[in-house]
Amino acid sequence: MVAKDLSVSLCGLTLKNPVIPASGTFGFGLELADAMDLNVLGGISLKGTTREARFGNPTPRIAECTAGMINSVGLQNPGIEALVSDKAPALRRIYAGCIIANISGYSVEEYAYNCAQADVCDAIDILEVNVSCPNVHGGGMAFGTDPQSAAAVTRAVKAVTRKPVFIKLSPNVTDIVSIARACEDAGADGITLINTLLGMRIDIKKRAPVIANKMGGFSGPAVFPLALRMVYQVAHACRIPVIGCGGVARAEDVVEMMMAGATAVQVGAENLRNPSACPEIIAALPGLMDRLGIERLQNIISIVP
Repeated sequence: MVAKDLSVSLCGLTLKNPVIPASGTFGFGLELADAMDLNVLGGISLKGTTREARFGNPTPRIAECTAGMINSVGLQNPGIEALVSDKAPALRRIYAGCIIANISGYSVEEYAYNCAQADVCDAIDILEVNVSCPNVHGGGMAFGTDPQSAAAVTRAVKAVTRKPVFIKLSPNVTDIVSIARACEDAGADGITLINTLLGMRIDIKKRAPVIANKMGGFSGPAVFPLALRMVYQVAHACRIPVIGCGGVARAEDVVEMMMAGATAVQVGAENLRNPSACPEIIAALPGLMDRLGIERLQNIISIVP
């Protein structure tokens, strides 16, 4: 088999392959350093970070579903100062690939503050801004459900950063394209999608929700077709790159996401089921490419009209 080129170019950065563990499913990378060679990964999206440390939501936080899971962890994290002074630099000492800081906030000002702090951290390459957080000044509606709110966050973040900014969008909307375009117009360098869908499970014996928070984010293989559809729509409507995420569990899913328009692909819930998922997917890609007659992965991005 002729050697295959798995590398992709993302906002001027060269990733050795397009496979990235998704935020919230791989910790800060350090937790798995003894279990695998992190340097096989194209990138790592770090655990979502807020300005202050958060303990997260009450337990139970996880519910199993057919072909997926529901989680309501509640952005448990050590805060932005710990990310930039400890977590990201420690990962950079052992990992040479693309490090993506996933930033959350409950106001436009918090997003801007957190991104400004992350921007000056040499260990961080890309800022991924999660606009699925509730806007505490806007009635609790997530920033990412409204084009104007998503654009406001994007503009505020871009005003204080130099590094590429990807806005991670929620699928819990009726028109994903209008929100993606609003972010692009406001200066976003890329779009990550999708975040989790809102789901729920009930314990029929207890006659009560399985999760303490009642509802949570639904992810896993069951959401893949919906995620793929949104990646296709946004990639064909916008000029900026897309990172695809949602239900990816196999090398075939990575190729499908890229054919739909994704430049890179994140693996989320599958990491929780199988911590070796990403290395296994990467190892399977050359053989799959050979069977499909693909020499270079970069060439299949948006190949489906």
